[in-house]
Amino acid sequence: MHSTPADPALIDSRQAAWRLLITLGLVVLGNSSMYIVSVVLPAVQTEFGVGRADASLPYTLMMVSLGLGGLLTGRMADRHGLMPVLWVGALAVCAGFVWASLSGSIWAFGMAHALMGFVGSSSTFAPLMADTALWWNRRRGIAVAICASGNYIAGTIWPPLVQHGVETIGWRQTYLLLGIFCGVGMLLLALRMRQRPPLVTLTPANAAAPVLDRERPFGLQPFQAQSLLWVAGLACCVAMSMPQVHIVAYCTDLGFGAARGAEMLSLMLACGIVSRLVFGMISDRIGGIRTLLLGSFLQGVALLLFLPFDGMVPLYIVSAMFGLFQGGIVPSYAIVIREHFKPQEAGGRVGAVIMATLLGMALGGWMSGWVFDLTGSYHAAFLNGIAWNLLNLCIVSWIFWRVRRTERA
Repeated sequence: MHSTPADPALIDSRQAAWRLLITLGLVVLGNSSMYIVSVVLPAVQTEFGVGRADASLPYTLMMVSLGLGGLLTGRMADRHGLMPVLWVGALAVCAGFVWASLSGSIWAFGMAHALMGFVGSSSTFAPLMADTALWWNRRRGIAVAICASGNYIAGTIWPPLVQHGVETIGWRQTYLLLGIFCGVGMLLLALRMRQRPPLVTLTPANAAAPVLDRERPFGLQPFQAQSLLWVAGLACCVAMSMPQVHIVAYCTDLGFGAARGAEMLSLMLACGIVSRLVFGMISDRIGGIRTLLLGSFLQGVALLLFLPFDGMVPLYIVSAMFGLFQGGIVPSYAIVIREHFKPQEAGGRVGAVIMATLLGMALGGWMSGWVFDLTGSYHAAFLNGIAWNLLNLCIVSWIFWRVRRTERA
């Protein structure tokens, strides 16, 4: 597949801005399955006659596949360009939704979501974040944040629409229509992604920061530094997945109904959009490590607030706060890697950390359902999420301490 040669003059250009808008649309369509599976969880659980943990399995399979698929689609995009990868992803999204709509068991339903994650959604996640970073210099933080906010826009738009579809035509017919719409939309938008990214020298997001030793990020061997970020990404997203995956089921158990839960999920992710944009601007000013530390602390605060409040109005407020507090965490990892690792290694390292965050979402979604089945309550599941968030906060705090010590040396 031939592509237009890269032109460094395109960095920070109007074409880069248009490409970012198209990228946003691709992320919204390609990541639709990430959030609607939690909306149909109660209906699927009832139809297939399974427990809450088994009903959470499709989400887990999808997120694991999405993480692993990001490594594959990222390398394919580096070699062949984005357009053919996005075409394959569009076909996978369409086929996955159609397969899920025809599934006769929870395992078939889960494998359909695994297909969507491995080839479909993965083509519109890590590869597009890496591509976006190569089109911007001065505002890389906010540009990556806009790209990353696409899956939260998907989480804002699709849950209420899918809940309405479930109530009117059923979840199977809703899945079928969604597959056709998202698949065709991705195919059309992919036609505008022929251009290869400009060949640029990546610089730290914080231009005022001192020159960093990229041979020893955080004063560690690269493998050690990468491993710390990998564990941190896993831990923060185990915690993050608890409200995002189970808020609909939680509201159903409290007697508020699935529709109220879908509204809370939509509100949570809408606030996450604002959060990602704000944290993107913050990261351009204070750098990735400080932004990551701030997001981790605030996410822990929001999780704690779920424990004492279980009324409908307080849950709306806490859901909004959770979205505002945690939305900037995942994009911060990409900025941290841009700042502290060798530029030529950034793509693979970003993909690896994004994979860890997605595995964390997968593990957390299943683990919360397992804890619920074990205890009969979501209280213990929230405590489990808080413990994982504390692990993330400890790792990021230690990294921040080492970076501060290196800057002073």
